[in-house]
Amino acid sequence: MNQIWAPWRMAYIKGKGKGFDSCIFCQFAQLPEDDLRQHVIARSGHTFAALNRYPYTYGHTMIIPYAHVASTEDMSADTLADLALMTNRTMGALREIADPPAFNIGANIGAAAGAGIAAHFHFHIVPRWDGDHSFMECIGGTRTVPDTLSNLAEQMRSAWEQLYGPLQDPGA
Repeated sequence: MNQIWAPWRMAYIKGKGKGFDSCIFCQFAQLPEDDLRQHVIARSGHTFAALNRYPYTYGHTMIIPYAHVASTEDMSADTLADLALMTNRTMGALREIADPPAFNIGANIGAAAGAGIAAHFHFHIVPRWDGDHSFMECIGGTRTVPDTLSNLAEQMRSAWEQLYGPLQDPGA
C-alpha cells in the first residue's frame, strides 16, 4: 500500500463537526481577512477565485459565487457574467505564472455528477500540460504538485494584481 504524508489534513480532521456548521464556500466568502490563509486569489462583485485544496494539477482553481446556489440556473445574470469574467482572469493569472498550454473548465452540478459540495455551485479550472498523465499518475496512482498551495496563492495574487489591479475590487 502506498503511503502519502498529508499533515495539512489534520486541521480538517480535528475541525470536522467543530465550527464547520455551514458551507465551507460560504465561510470563505464571509472572511476576506482570511483570504491568504484560505488560498483565495481574488474577489469581485459576485464571485471569488480560490485554489482547490485537493488539486488535480498545479494551479487547480475554483471560481465560486457568493450566492449559495446549487446550479447556474439559480444565478442572476450579473453573477453569471461575473463568473465568466473571473474564469478568464484566473486563466490569465495562471498563464502568467505557469504557462499551461491548455485548460479543463467544468462544473459538477449535483452529487450524482460528482460534486463534492453539491449545494454550492463552483467552476473548476484545471491547467493542463502535455505529458501530465505521466507514470506517477497512470501507473503509480499518485498526483504530484510541484509547489505548496501557499506559494502558488502568493504567486497568483501577485500576477493578478499586475494584470488586473486590486484583488478585492467589487466593481471588477
